Amino acid sequence: MLRWAAAAMVVFNGFFPAVWILFTSLKTEAELVQKPITWWPANPMLGNYVKAFTDQPLLQYLKNSLLVASGATVLSLLVAAFAAYAIARLNLRRRQLILTCIVASSMFPLVTLLVPIFETMRALGWLNTYAALIFPYVVLNLPVCTLVLVSFFQSIPRDLENAAMIDGCTRLGALWHVVVPLAAPGIFTAGILAFVNSWDEFLLALSLNSSPAVRTLPVGIALYQGEFTFPWPIISAALIVAIVPVAVLIALFQERVVGGLTQGGLKG
Repeated sequence: MLRWAAAAMVVFNGFFPAVWILFTSLKTEAELVQKPITWWPANPMLGNYVKAFTDQPLLQYLKNSLLVASGATVLSLLVAAFAAYAIARLNLRRRQLILTCIVASSMFPLVTLLVPIFETMRALGWLNTYAALIFPYVVLNLPVCTLVLVSFFQSIPRDLENAAMIDGCTRLGALWHVVVPLAAPGIFTAGILAFVNSWDEFLLALSLNSSPAVRTLPVGIALYQGEFTFPWPIISAALIVAIVPVAVLIALFQERVVGGLTQGGLKG
């Protein structure tokens, strides 16, 4: 009984905010502030979604976020796969120290890295470009992606790679044709984590890209509020639009992600 209660609390904590935002997006502003509070909208309306797309270029923000998050995810997985393979398979000296440094690098608060990242992007002339976000996101995603993939690569028998190399594969070929397919659950897990982190990031997106042409969704949603107004129904509609791609992605690959997390925890 206690387990079911704990599970119910976790589910409620995870879903209630999203459900409340959905209900808010279907209400009028007058209905939102009336007392007593109404949970279900009296007359559900989709006008807030129309305003969300017309008051701000939400479709452009959505496209920018997809490009940035997808690019960062692909590059993160590519670099992390090579790093994880080297740690898992090569006879590196001080391997444990390398893993410790990777973990430690992920513990720095992002705000402490903001100034050096900004100065670097300005020196490269990348401010207000997609690259200004993609490459910092790759650096931020690398620790978790590398650690996830290391545990999976270690669980794959070396004999499979040795057999492939005896048959003529190079070490790089064995990685691509043998290790990567067998580590697919871990790659999906690392990819989902990298995508969600890149999709949700706000501080760098706000600081490095001020141009509306490359503005991402989290920053764009923050612009709906005025100096004295907070159009919560419209903001909620924009938030639902932002949630949908991530929810669809997780729903499509949830079995691989859960399996990847479980296998990584058991075999790492």
